[in-house]
Amino acid sequence: MLNADVDTRPPSDYRVAPALAARLVGLTLAVVGLLVFVVTVLVVAAGLDPLALLVVAGLGVLGAALVAWYAGTRARVVHLDELGYRVRFVRGVGVSSARWADVVDATRQHVAGSRCLVLRLRDGRTTTIPVEVVAASPDALTEDVVTRLEAAGGARWK
Repeated sequence: MLNADVDTRPPSDYRVAPALAARLVGLTLAVVGLLVFVVTVLVVAAGLDPLALLVVAGLGVLGAALVAWYAGTRARVVHLDELGYRVRFVRGVGVSSARWADVVDATRQHVAGSRCLVLRLRDGRTTTIPVEVVAASPDALTEDVVTRLEAAGGARWK
């Protein structure tokens, strides 16, 4: 017999929002451009074979393409399962992972001008998830978190 309090739903993964993915790709392209510039200067200064420049540029473009593919299709910002949550790629998140049993409550707050979902833990620490970094509606993410909190028991929505 199944326990009614146990969360039997499959894990939820929330991808990177397109705006954040574009910033990651832009940063990667800037780094690749800088790398190609440095290698160009070194090739010219050392009188090396220009083929080295072509190889570095090709590897840089390949790396940028892989970052773009990963950010656009695979990168997950928030992972929720029956035991807890994990948040990645977010600066200032606070506690990046915890068990649902350790969460006291969840609230919506504005932090530094951004709408956030804040999970307060029993030890006083928090996890802050800016909802604009997630490629889902803020209500869908909030509902998923609240449902999992309720299934784990004890925590509450404020």
